[in-house]
Amino acid sequence: MSALFQPIQIRGLALENRIMVSPMCQYSAVDGSMTDWHYTHLGMLSNSGAALLCFEMTDVEPIGRITPGCSGLYSDANEAALRRVAGFCRAHGQAKLAIQIAHAGRKASTAPPWENRKPLRPEEGGWQPVAPSAIAMDEDSPTPRALTREEIKTLVAKFADSAQRAERIGFDAIELHGAHGYLIHEFLSPIANRREDEYGGSLANRMRFPLEVFTAVRAVLPPHKPLGIRVSCTDWVEGGWDIEQTVAFARELKKLGCDWIDCSSGGLAKNQAVPVAPGYQVPFAERIRKETGITTIAIGLITEAKHAESIVAEGKADMVALARGFLWDPHWAWHAAFELGETPRVPPQYLRSVPAPRAVSGERKRARS
Repeated sequence: MSALFQPIQIRGLALENRIMVSPMCQYSAVDGSMTDWHYTHLGMLSNSGAALLCFEMTDVEPIGRITPGCSGLYSDANEAALRRVAGFCRAHGQAKLAIQIAHAGRKASTAPPWENRKPLRPEEGGWQPVAPSAIAMDEDSPTPRALTREEIKTLVAKFADSAQRAERIGFDAIELHGAHGYLIHEFLSPIANRREDEYGGSLANRMRFPLEVFTAVRAVLPPHKPLGIRVSCTDWVEGGWDIEQTVAFARELKKLGCDWIDCSSGGLAKNQAVPVAPGYQVPFAERIRKETGITTIAIGLITEAKHAESIVAEGKADMVALARGFLWDPHWAWHAAFELGETPRVPPQYLRSVPAPRAVSGERKRARS
């Protein structure tokens, strides 16, 4: 039997396989509210064959958005729009639904990728970003304003408020975004965090804001609801955040009831040297899993079914997550199942598309559809 297609239980959430669709920013929201594009995009992926679909990075305040087109969950209008999309996916899809809650920090106020992510001036619809310290990402980026202690406490409450909105909508799980150079990651890394108060300096101090956010979000969720976090396990820069600090962070998160670590890397500094290759981040998931016992999700250029199978079968991670793979092949998990000798749960409307040699038995059709 395929390890990738074995069920997994995460707190009160039962998943039928070990595949997650990664959160993928679409830069297509209006004032933080999802649009019909999200219907098309997420509706399609809710029938991808993955057991868990994680909605895109959704920000806790307007200035926490990467771009003016990023999704938010800080207003009643945002909540209503997101409820509409989630309801559609739930009614017509098969995947369980998670959402990634975040704040872009100093990487906010930019144009979308297809406009080269250029920083936006106020007259272009932009704003001044905020961060742990007033340190720009590079010479071409705006200098963020350093957050005050009072603002930090307010942001913790905003994360909790967004989580409460997600809970009202009925998401099955929540993931915090602590990776890719966004605000939580900025507090963790000594490259971006040069504070001299209780939120900077030592590892314990740099972890303080991320752990306060996690604690506040965990407190507003019911006991059965999973809460995980995506982490950049290294900055790929000398003197930055690294895997040793990540393991220490994971141990603290586990004490607070963290249900998974989604193991990514990089995104904080332009001078990062990333050895990009299929599975290049898998060793991070393996080490965190072995040293802390926490559930891990492996990501990063995992595109082949046999590769994903080996990661789970060899105990390197409990789950895998794909992004670009699902954009290119929206039914990646169906095809992976057939390749690995398993039978995917195909909607009845699509059963006639299954190639004849792989046809599902009538009994299995009825049981799985």
